[in-house]
Amino acid sequence: MADGIFRKLMSSLTKSRNSLSQNLDNVFTDDAEVDEDFYEELEERLIMADIGVVATSRIMDRLREQVSEEKIRLARDCRELLVETIREQMSMPPTAYVFLNGRTVLFAIGVNGVGKTTSVGKLAKLFKNAGKKVLVAAADTYRAAATEQLEEWTKRAGVPIITGREGADPSSVIYDAVQSARANDVDMLIIDTAGRLHNKKNLMEELAKMNRILDKELPFWNRENMIVLDGTTGQNALSQAREFESAARLSGIILTKLDGTAKGGIAVAIVNELHIPVKYIGIGEGIDDMTAFDPDAYVRALFGKQDKPSEQ
Repeated sequence: MADGIFRKLMSSLTKSRNSLSQNLDNVFTDDAEVDEDFYEELEERLIMADIGVVATSRIMDRLREQVSEEKIRLARDCRELLVETIREQMSMPPTAYVFLNGRTVLFAIGVNGVGKTTSVGKLAKLFKNAGKKVLVAAADTYRAAATEQLEEWTKRAGVPIITGREGADPSSVIYDAVQSARANDVDMLIIDTAGRLHNKKNLMEELAKMNRILDKELPFWNRENMIVLDGTTGQNALSQAREFESAARLSGIILTKLDGTAKGGIAVAIVNELHIPVKYIGIGEGIDDMTAFDPDAYVRALFGKQDKPSEQ
């Protein structure tokens, strides 16, 4: 991760880092000993940071093992062990970004208000900067504002967009986008989908219908179903991901609005509880403020480790 992006990540996680550090500083005091009171207080602080019950339980189990193995007596000597344990929990599967090696259809799904449309625009710019030929499809035809907003973001990104009339069948937009992708030798087709309540059956059926069209028309393209989650909503984001996972076989998560939350620990909870990798994160409001998720950089930024990152 380049220095500039790491600095933005550090900045975007300021609220989360300050909140977490304040909580942990009260646990890792100089003279405190490692005992059950220490473990109970640490567990409570991690849960308060939206790391979640499941993730916290796994982290605590691993920490206890290491403390026992290394015969650690003082709480202050456990802090770096905790950071390393969380880093291990956040490791990415080796196949996380394999889709970038071929032609790909990327579905952006999620409820209204999470930053889905802006994320599509930012991803379009990110992929274009990486040398991909990108096309965006505005398949949220139920909100005129969604299409207008996406048109503005794709204009900023410098990529073409396929739209339909308000209220049109979203699948007709998908069909038109597929034809355009074929005709123009596109590498990455990004589809913005409707974001009504995640428990509405018709929305899930609509996603299934669009998938059937893509299975038929672009059978050999990679498929990425990425859910966009608002980092400020904490555990509610986890609930949304569970609902969509039951219907859409999620392959990744885009986490937004990290610059406005003290709940940055939610990424740890999501990875642990759903076993779905966070692949991209929003680190600001600009068109270039979207980056691939780097677990190592994220943990260092979350825990205030400001050593200079190496270039990747």
